[in-house]
Amino acid sequence: MRILYYTLSLSLFFFQGCGKEQPQAPSLGVLTQLKTAFSKDTSNDALAESFEDEFTQDEATQSTDDFSGYNRVMTTFNDFFFNAILDPASEVYAKVTPQPVRVGVSNFVQNIQFPVRFTNNLLQGKLQNSKDELESFLTNSTIGLGGLMNPAQDILHIRIHDEDFGQTLGYYNITPGPHIVLPFLGPSNMRDLIGVTVDAYASPLVNTDGLEQYKIPDNLTQSIAIIAVQLTNKNSLNPGIYQSLKKDALDLYPFLKDAYEQKRAAEIAQ
Repeated sequence: MRILYYTLSLSLFFFQGCGKEQPQAPSLGVLTQLKTAFSKDTSNDALAESFEDEFTQDEATQSTDDFSGYNRVMTTFNDFFFNAILDPASEVYAKVTPQPVRVGVSNFVQNIQFPVRFTNNLLQGKLQNSKDELESFLTNSTIGLGGLMNPAQDILHIRIHDEDFGQTLGYYNITPGPHIVLPFLGPSNMRDLIGVTVDAYASPLVNTDGLEQYKIPDNLTQSIAIIAVQLTNKNSLNPGIYQSLKKDALDLYPFLKDAYEQKRAAEIAQ
């Protein structure tokens, strides 16, 4: 159960927060790059140079594939979970829960995750980002009715700087280690798995031993319930994201693996 607990806690950081009533789909690195590359009049030399650059990236951004057999099996399981369980559940949830309520839930979760973002920005020496996070948290917690509204972004245009401990480790050039696909949650690596375990102690939404007064859930069951609601809520605000991502994949596992690694490399580089 403890392994399941920390695995499920990754969902608190896996999906991007939705702070507006019309959420935007996240950028899909691999899909966007492929469409851009082949939609333009690009010479063979330019394409060759592009692919050469792609395969000569710094080793610190590349994970190994020591668990490829397991990863393929888990990718198939997750594909079933998304198609047969999460998407239908999210559709039902969206029908019975008005969008303003779902956006309010998303805003609240984003706001209360402030300790994770603030700490990791500080650890990376990003002082302006930390200042933005503090201002956003204080604004949304007061005039934003405890975080249910998001005036910091919607009115004051204060950016959210979504940093986690996996990114912090990457910032200090800790290698990703083996790529690993997590049940229910999808692609990750050993560095990010360590990162999410550390972030769980900073998150008020995940119960951890010895910090009960700081946490909203009182036990493991409540933590899992909160995580499940959050996962369903965010999926309901971004319908079709997973389907649009995988539709052009000839082989789903390496496609999602490459997309995840490029996304994480871009986040660490920011």
